[in-house]
Amino acid sequence: MSNLRLFDIDGWKLATQHLNKEHIRLQESMTSIGNGYMGMRGNFEETYSGDHHQGTYIAGVWYPDKTRVGWWKNGYPEYFGKVINAVNLIGIKLFIDGEEVDLYQDQIENFYLELNMHEGILHRSYFVSKNNKKVKVKTERFLSAVNKEICAIRFQVTALTENVTVKMVPFLDAHVRNEDSNYDEMFWLETDRKSYEDYSGLTVRTIDNSFGVPVFSVCASMGIQTDQQAEKTIFQKNLYVAHEYTYHLKIGEKATLDKLITVTTSRDYDQSLLMTRAEELLAQALSHGYNELKEEHRSAWEDRWNKADVSIEGDDEAQQGIRFNLFQLFSTYYGEDDRLNIGPKGFTGEKYGGATYWDTEAYAVPLYLALADPSVTKQLLLYRYKQLDGAYHNAKQQGLQGALYPMVTFTGVECHNEWEITFEEIHRNGAIAYAIYNYVNYTGDKAYIEEAGIDVLVGISRFWADRVHFSERAQKYMIHGVTGPNEYENNVNNNWYTNTMAAWTLGYTIDALESISKEKYNTLNLSDQEIAHWRDIVLRMYYPQDKELGIFVQHDTFLDKDIKPVSAIPADQRPINQHWSWDRILRSCYIKQADVLQGLYFLNDHYTIEEKEKNFDFYEPLTVHESSLSACVHAILAAELGKKDKALELYQRTARLDLDNYNNDTEDGLHITSMTGSWLAIVQGFAGMRTYGEKLSLSPFLPDGWTSYAFKINYRSRLIKVNVTGKRITLELLSGDPLPITVYGQHINLDHQFAVNIPDHEERVDDASSTL
Repeated sequence: MSNLRLFDIDGWKLATQHLNKEHIRLQESMTSIGNGYMGMRGNFEETYSGDHHQGTYIAGVWYPDKTRVGWWKNGYPEYFGKVINAVNLIGIKLFIDGEEVDLYQDQIENFYLELNMHEGILHRSYFVSKNNKKVKVKTERFLSAVNKEICAIRFQVTALTENVTVKMVPFLDAHVRNEDSNYDEMFWLETDRKSYEDYSGLTVRTIDNSFGVPVFSVCASMGIQTDQQAEKTIFQKNLYVAHEYTYHLKIGEKATLDKLITVTTSRDYDQSLLMTRAEELLAQALSHGYNELKEEHRSAWEDRWNKADVSIEGDDEAQQGIRFNLFQLFSTYYGEDDRLNIGPKGFTGEKYGGATYWDTEAYAVPLYLALADPSVTKQLLLYRYKQLDGAYHNAKQQGLQGALYPMVTFTGVECHNEWEITFEEIHRNGAIAYAIYNYVNYTGDKAYIEEAGIDVLVGISRFWADRVHFSERAQKYMIHGVTGPNEYENNVNNNWYTNTMAAWTLGYTIDALESISKEKYNTLNLSDQEIAHWRDIVLRMYYPQDKELGIFVQHDTFLDKDIKPVSAIPADQRPINQHWSWDRILRSCYIKQADVLQGLYFLNDHYTIEEKEKNFDFYEPLTVHESSLSACVHAILAAELGKKDKALELYQRTARLDLDNYNNDTEDGLHITSMTGSWLAIVQGFAGMRTYGEKLSLSPFLPDGWTSYAFKINYRSRLIKVNVTGKRITLELLSGDPLPITVYGQHINLDHQFAVNIPDHEERVDDASSTL
């Protein structure tokens, strides 16, 4: 465990006075910003010649890269889809008396870097000297939360010791590469370029591909505003355009250059209109100016925080962690575009290809249900509905009926290049079905089932019905050759979680069919025989169990492994995925992330406290938590079981996974989808929020070391504030009609405010059990 901390502890900021060149990639990841439409790592505007990762990414713009492995296997994906590094929008070279500033080579003084999460603005300042002339440099940057296509930069230089000639060179550069491209390819071709006195535009498109995937075009336009007289020149070449502004400053004088950038893509406009539309948007931005754009942006973030903030008293590290995660989540996705989903790295890096995984349905849906309008989550579900044809295609490629949703995708068609993940980790179908249940159960929007949900459920159910096989010997249905959520085991038989979610999905689909109209039912072409087969699978599914241990067995042969706790692994061999061979990992008993416990989390009301406790006590000590998705599930279950210290430990891990670089892998990007885990650990864990049978319940406790915590949730057109302090919980209905709610097993009608003392754990467990 690395536990490397670059930034000071502050509830609303990431701030440091150190330019840590040894860990610059880590710093770039943590100071990433985005606005749902585009985003970028926390790169410097100026030149930095040392090792770093320059990265700017545009949502929905990707490329089907050739894959190096698997092409000889029938049914294998033809390409590996990936987000591509786009035009470098932010560049501003800086020259002092003709010498270029290089933040890697030069001696930098009074360095300060701050990501202000409350305002969504990245700040930086420092002193640098050239020829014994010292200047102060100060920058601000944001991606507008109001105008999605706008990036705004303010770059200021102040002469401190001598009269000095300062040259600033704002530029656009499309000569960029992806670090993870299989063949080190350039992905961009220039199609148009324009330059005027204070304006330039650059249009590029993705190179051709042999897979029939449409090319994407992107236009970046920049306009410059400055407060001082300057000598101006323009320089341009293929894939690059720059403006030079030269200032002659006296001691104490300051030159300010505002660089406003607009980005338009062929996702939204016809290619022939990209430059025209970019110019129109840029003209509007320039008419408003940097200060007005900034104020609109700050106001939008203020509104977001008013709805979604989680405040923690008594633990500043925990406070910083939850706000950092919420900031990065909302920077990545805020529901404006139903063509988009939430990539595991968001706009912060290239790992995982920037595509859609099952993370969204399993981890992000619960957060967005509570913190955003229901339409946001509905758009996430419709994203999958619109890609149902692709899911049918994926199943057909394997010779199977029904719909197999992809592990990794941009279009609905699978585009991942590891067999054991792509076509063995089929449990993601269960998460997608569960998200439909979760949405309907939470919002009460039963109409969605008929509108779109039932088509998805039937497709998935048909897949499960064909993927199982019937064991004559055991007289049970089984699923062989899978990878469960624990990716440290491949090609196992009867993964308990996969079998459980398959049977649950079939049962839920059967129930859902009873709620739709006859007209809709007739469109599904279901026969009585098919439904009877589904019922038989639900009735006779095989679930590996060990009665002596009282646990659900992860898969058929798991208990034949050499079972040793994680504590037996020498510290210098952690994380094992960076020290052990893959063969050794696969043969070990060690679990990457919640597997059996993932099922107990999803279907929590199906199991007793005793079942949860025995399984938790067996599996958690074997879990290395080397997936970013792991700690939050364990924290929620630990909280439910009264294991307060363990719950808090695991909350800290999920909340500060990136801030403290727990898994020593944050330099290649943040773990965006798992950032929901810190919110889940507080709201579903410490506060015990559940929604089963369309009924909301809470059973909060206060973690040791915290003096209070508070959060708000949207629930069925109500806004509710929950405040837990000392020995008391207070609920406040901020808007909406009175709501029946259960608190520690007590049924109340929340019409204004309700307060009650926090009972002991034993009473909480009894109350929770009574609602199962």
